[in-house]
Amino acid sequence: MVTKDKEYVLKMVKENDVKFIRLWFTDILGFLKSFAITVEELEGAFSEGMGFDGSSIQGFARIDESDMIAMPDPNTFCILPWRPREHSVARMFCDILEPDGSPYKGDPRWALRRNLKKAADLGYTFYVGPELEYFYFKDSQGTDVLDSGGYFDLTPLDVASDLRRDTVLALEDMGIGVEYSHHEVAPSQHEIDLRYTDALSMADNAMTYRLVVKEIAMKHGVYATFMPKPLFGQNGSGMHTHQSLFKGAKNAFFDAKDPYHLSDVGKYYIAGILKYAPEICSLLSQWINSYKRLVPGYEAPVYISWARRNRSTLVRIPMYKPGKEKATRIELRCPDPACNPYLAFAVMLSAGLKGIEEKCPLAEPIEEDIFEMSEERRKSEIVRETLGDHIFEKFIANKTIEWDNYRIHVSQFELDRYLPIL
Repeated sequence: MVTKDKEYVLKMVKENDVKFIRLWFTDILGFLKSFAITVEELEGAFSEGMGFDGSSIQGFARIDESDMIAMPDPNTFCILPWRPREHSVARMFCDILEPDGSPYKGDPRWALRRNLKKAADLGYTFYVGPELEYFYFKDSQGTDVLDSGGYFDLTPLDVASDLRRDTVLALEDMGIGVEYSHHEVAPSQHEIDLRYTDALSMADNAMTYRLVVKEIAMKHGVYATFMPKPLFGQNGSGMHTHQSLFKGAKNAFFDAKDPYHLSDVGKYYIAGILKYAPEICSLLSQWINSYKRLVPGYEAPVYISWARRNRSTLVRIPMYKPGKEKATRIELRCPDPACNPYLAFAVMLSAGLKGIEEKCPLAEPIEEDIFEMSEERRKSEIVRETLGDHIFEKFIANKTIEWDNYRIHVSQFELDRYLPIL
């Protein structure tokens, strides 16, 4: 694997006629933010970062604390394949810093970095592989589908094959590994799975993936959305997240002698996810619309349980290659692709590590639906500890406003149902 450092970036910029470099980062809700610098500013950006006003970024600073520094990460450098090759455009993800050079506590990338360091201090590397589903519609104004295809269909019904092909090629041009792509269960629903890698790289890749899917769709004159549940009566879009902990080359979740091929560490990790699921769910499924997906009957989890075959459970142990160490992993099925991947991966890891620390006992697997999620709501200390006070309070404040706006909104359903009779 090529080491990307400052010298590598400067060399690639010169060889590829790069004129503009987009500096990318996210707000706490997972929306991609960007500003561009010219190649002449690049060396200065590497040495001192680039200053910007953070007061209008969701969950960032108050107006009197608005000076921020975007420090580009050279390891994330790549050229944007959908932009012109002459005077081409590249991008790098940034870590957000305070003016004194310290990490900014409101930066989601920093929140993930902090929790990855906790894992590293215990000897673990955290690997993830998300499956991001999405829909193609004719435009952004409605939900007119492009096809009536179904799961894995390879027929003329799947008219989006070329869109997926172009998306995969663009991702690979950017150095992002793709395992496979296919039509999903619902009409006009699709999935492209990214190759398993470390969590920080994957969070960057997931943000890039969402933009690439939309860019390629726009190029073809259609609209792509990661809205969790855009179509009533059809499956919603999930982001099933496969995950494991490794100690060096050894999979810490694997035990060849166990009936489930799970080590004690793996079982404690699953138990931690299950124990803290009600507390971390707001980060994994962060929108009101997310909970239109998490209902019975649509292959989405509604139950705090784990299994191997039962796909209605919250956590599943994939059985594709039973007994193979490298393939042993857990699959968390409640996240959706509209989450902030930095925060989502951070709370998954934190819950799992807490399970290991507390040696949480793991109940037997549930291969049939048994019990429902708790309705209890409280402010979570594990989420506060994982994200830090700043992101924690800003996120809750934003979700409270979103819920209040939804609560007082008069929907088309209400108009259709009540206006004629009341």
